[in-house]
Amino acid sequence: MSYLYLLLNLGSLSIPFLFSFHPKLKFYKHWKSLGLGILISMLIFIPWDVFFTINGIWGFNSNYYLGEELFSLPIEEWLFFICIPYACVFTHYSLLYYFPNLKLSIGKTKLISYILVLTFLIISIYNYDKWYTFVNFSLATILTLLVVTKYPKILQSYLLTFLVMLIPFFIVNGILTGSFIDNEVVWYNNSENLNIRLFTIPIEDSVYAFTLILLNLFVMKSINKSN
Repeated sequence: MSYLYLLLNLGSLSIPFLFSFHPKLKFYKHWKSLGLGILISMLIFIPWDVFFTINGIWGFNSNYYLGEELFSLPIEEWLFFICIPYACVFTHYSLLYYFPNLKLSIGKTKLISYILVLTFLIISIYNYDKWYTFVNFSLATILTLLVVTKYPKILQSYLLTFLVMLIPFFIVNGILTGSFIDNEVVWYNNSENLNIRLFTIPIEDSVYAFTLILLNLFVMKSINKSN
């Protein structure tokens, strides 16, 4: 099933893209800032992805992608950094539109954020010899600290909307890591991570998703400071 990874990307994007033109949501108005957010996130995550793939920290099962590669990454992996952030940011904005009061108090937001920063930092320090864990939690530490310091209002809602995003995350990433199929689409070298799985998903992947989406929201907020 060489088109599975492509279908997962397009399936994740399809409904959010179509509803971007909803007369109430008008999410297409965010395309410019989101496009820049996606570009900046790709400038960070793609080199990381290439390095990890070349060095066998993770890799891709050729049975599940079309075979075209760019810098050692399947084209579908490049699409991942467009489709998934788009779908998740759309979900974030849609939830805020329909539930405008979906947010924590600023005090609780800062408390939870600083606990997360401390947790991410401790895990990264104690696992400096595991590439995926160290790089993943280090970036999460830096970005979360930056956002809670500069734009804590993002985290007031994101800490809640991300919990909703975890539902499709477990479905899509579950398939990518081997749930419901014979073999995983993406495999991991467990000596370079904590080897703790949420079903078939490395626990690092949840922090990876948290950081990837938060980075896009941070860039968008930086562009639209008045909003």
